[in-house]
Amino acid sequence: MVMKHQNQNQEFRFNEVLFEHRNKEYGAYVLRNESDRILTKALFIGVSLMAAVSITPAVISAFKTPDVVEKGWELPPPMVIPDEPVNNPPVTITPVKPATAPDTKTFDSTVPTPSRNAQDNVKKDPVPDDAVAGFKDHFKGNVVEPNTHVPTTLPVSSGPVINTPPPTIQEPVDKNKIAEAGELGVEANFKGGIDSFRNKVMNNFDGSGVESEDVVKTMVTFIVEMDGTISGVKANGTNADFNNEAIRTVKAISSKGTWIPAKNKKGEFVRSYFKFPISMKFDN
Repeated sequence: MVMKHQNQNQEFRFNEVLFEHRNKEYGAYVLRNESDRILTKALFIGVSLMAAVSITPAVISAFKTPDVVEKGWELPPPMVIPDEPVNNPPVTITPVKPATAPDTKTFDSTVPTPSRNAQDNVKKDPVPDDAVAGFKDHFKGNVVEPNTHVPTTLPVSSGPVINTPPPTIQEPVDKNKIAEAGELGVEANFKGGIDSFRNKVMNNFDGSGVESEDVVKTMVTFIVEMDGTISGVKANGTNADFNNEAIRTVKAISSKGTWIPAKNKKGEFVRSYFKFPISMKFDN
């Protein structure tokens, strides 16, 4: 408190010196002297407003009257009155009488049970021709009427007639038959092409044992099998040494799988002939 009074006294003196010889009835002099009282009053008003705001909800809830919910009465479900029973007349059930078997002429068609004491050659009365099979001999009955039922035939439709050709049964390929040129759809060929086969023949041909100054020619013929191998290699030239070397060379470069077999017009692999001409000139 002493410090507060000292501060107030010092501020008062400072104001007296600052506003000396000036009008002190209004303006900054009055505001500076009343600043503490204004601040205290503002603080009190602010605290009061905050307290009022916080207490107001509690006061409102305290004075609010609770809602009274009255339970209403529910009507019971309507009663269902059953209809009066209808007096239907009783139903009379007439028992079904068993049908009497017709008195037809029958003969005993049962097979006797085999036994050890069975008698052979037992004489029986002759069976009439108009008797039917039954369980006992009754030759004095009525003759069974013949069956006169005529089965009805279905009407024949007059719609369009569809002629379906019979299915074609494909014959299996004869593995031993060699197809002719007119039966082939695709000819046999060397894998890589005929030019590749020609180059292999030229590169592997050994003409050291062939003696001739002219051009030597031959036609090599062989069979291309269905698995890509060849067989039946032949050469029909005039020079035997040239023919033998041509056969050896073709066999050497034609291992299994190096040839593509021919196909017939159905697309099936077949055996076929293949001809390959060879002509060379040697400078001895």
